[in-house]
Amino acid sequence: MKKTILSIALLSSVALATCSSSASADDIDSKIQQQDSKINNIKSQEDAAAAQVTSIEKNIASINEKRDALQKENDKLLAESQQLNKEIAQLQKDIAEREKALQEQARSAQTDSSATSYISAVVNSKSISDAVSRVTAMRQVMGANDQMMKQQQADKKSVEEKLAENVEKSEQARKNQAELETTAKTLTTQQAELKVAQLNLAAERATAEGEKESLLAEKAEAERAAAEAAAAEKARVEEAAAQAAQAAQAQKEAQAAAASEAKKPQASNSTSSSSAASSSNSTSTPAATAPSTPAATTPVDTTPSNPAPTTPAVSTPNKYSSANTYPYGQCTWGVKGFFGSRVGNNWGNAINWPGTAAALGHLVDGNPVAGSTIAVTSNPAWDMGYGHVSVVLAVNGGTITIGETNYLGSPAWHTREIPASSVIAFIHV
Repeated sequence: MKKTILSIALLSSVALATCSSSASADDIDSKIQQQDSKINNIKSQEDAAAAQVTSIEKNIASINEKRDALQKENDKLLAESQQLNKEIAQLQKDIAEREKALQEQARSAQTDSSATSYISAVVNSKSISDAVSRVTAMRQVMGANDQMMKQQQADKKSVEEKLAENVEKSEQARKNQAELETTAKTLTTQQAELKVAQLNLAAERATAEGEKESLLAEKAEAERAAAEAAAAEKARVEEAAAQAAQAAQAQKEAQAAAASEAKKPQASNSTSSSSAASSSNSTSTPAATAPSTPAATTPVDTTPSNPAPTTPAVSTPNKYSSANTYPYGQCTWGVKGFFGSRVGNNWGNAINWPGTAAALGHLVDGNPVAGSTIAVTSNPAWDMGYGHVSVVLAVNGGTITIGETNYLGSPAWHTREIPASSVIAFIHV
């Protein structure tokens, strides 16, 4: 019975340790899963930001290509503009010279009319052919003047058109350049912001991964500590089980010895038994402290004639007897030896006696009666949870005097005074 209870207690402690370790590991696993989810979310954000950066970089590259092409076109326009400026300058020079010539011709025409010139040319000619030649030459001069006037007008118009075209192209080039530069700046700003966001996300991910590594290290440390604790607990359980097995073997040997002793002839002990019975029922009252050596080799029923004596007769129980099958020297063995047949042989460990006695019809309460009650106490520090029983010898207000065996491991009868409040229950027998 003791071995069974010990095993249950040890297994319970192992289970408790295991449950505690499991709960701690589950908590860390939950935190690790949370970090994994956080890391995956950050990675998704990083991927989205990277895609946006790639798209913006493509746009910037396209704009840069357009800007380069426009720059080449602007360079070409600049060269054409410079050439136009040269042409315009030459045209303006030609126009100025023509203007001067035309002004001189106009003054000449005002002084000498064309008709006079024609007449003078005819009159002064030496012959008709000379006259015709002079008139033709004058007509050519007049035609040249007309042509010069037309060319003067055409050149002026060309200068104006070329100037307007040059201004328009330059203005368009300037607008395109400004628009491209603005777009490029906007895209560059977005690219810089996205790269900053990428850096922040990378830092956040690194922090989350660092926290995950810390949690994994914590989990590994917890698992290592749990494994060490489990190993230590297993060793303790094995050691306790070995001790329990030894105790069980000792009890088995004691019971075997008791059974062997019971089979021996009892003739030589009959006189001693009668003498012990007579001594226990005599009119003289023995001292409260029981003798430390057995009074007889056979069990003695020490039931007092008075149900509640203040100092009952006490005799040390015999070592082995079929009437007392409790392990020799134990507290149960001593109480059974004191009360004899009033206590059964199969009431179990001391801690089980109140329940067994109540089931058998005995009164179990909190009122001690000297000589007819059993005090049940428990102190796991030294009784390992099996409990302890003793005989109430005297009631002294708030304290009681008890008689017992197995006090500090000794099978000798022992008396002492304890607080009545320290008793779990009193069994009336």
